[in-house]
Amino acid sequence: MPHLGPISRRELISNLKQLGFEGPYSGAKHQIMRKGDITITIPNPHRGDIGVGFVTRILRHAGIEKSEWEKL
Repeated sequence: MPHLGPISRRELISNLKQLGFEGPYSGAKHQIMRKGDITITIPNPHRGDIGVGFVTRILRHAGIEKSEWEKL
């Protein structure tokens, strides 16, 4: 991925799988993905891409560095 920018839900899930996350699994209101002790919530499908701010929060919660994300 060339930079941290808006991304589709499908691309987000694919990239998280490349980084070792499993899922998505059904959660209460949203799907979740897991890697060891880390559980992250995946946004529900909507029309547009997931914005930079939300992607950044997901990566921070998942413990993924920006540099690691950009290597994908």
